[in-house]
Amino acid sequence: MSNPELFEMRRIEMLSNTVFGVAMTLLAYDLPKTGAFASLPDWTDLYRLYAGKLASLVLSFVIAGLFWISHHRRLAQQPEAGRGIVILNLLFLLSIILLPVTNGLYGNYRLSSAVAVLYGIHLTVIGSLNALLWWLARKQDLHDVAGAIFPVLVFVPGTVVAAFVPQYVQYFWCLAFGALLVRRFTASKPEARASQGP
Repeated sequence: MSNPELFEMRRIEMLSNTVFGVAMTLLAYDLPKTGAFASLPDWTDLYRLYAGKLASLVLSFVIAGLFWISHHRRLAQQPEAGRGIVILNLLFLLSIILLPVTNGLYGNYRLSSAVAVLYGIHLTVIGSLNALLWWLARKQDLHDVAGAIFPVLVFVPGTVVAAFVPQYVQYFWCLAFGALLVRRFTASKPEARASQGP
């Protein structure tokens, strides 16, 4: 019989689907509406108005998607948890629901170092909470924890880069997607050792 003090993580999983779905949909809310142009726009007008916003939307959407995949993988490996883990998961989901706010600022003012640093701090908080939750759930499994820590190792220096050259930092933040490669690389070593025997 399961411990009544433990919380079933499938309930967090259901809540997280809603949170991620709403947050990822709201990323597009800040795109320009009808009346954004005084006259019929040409390609230059469209590029000037939409390029930065679409770039930040795609970056935030892909980052949110990667964290959604990571979150569901972690919950699948942790069917029950205590109150402290549940609260940390709720804080992680709060950091996700705030993504449309910082994404909207970054899409409109991405050349501002203050806004780029704020966005970088937010990404770092999301990554740090995710890494902490992975460490608490699977500290004995290096490849899962390493894959979760890698984005933090990108977001922290990326935030410093944002303070000085905000126009280029979005390319640096894309390196966080390398977490997938880090996880694969660290996962292949134990499998290779297992196939070779002791």
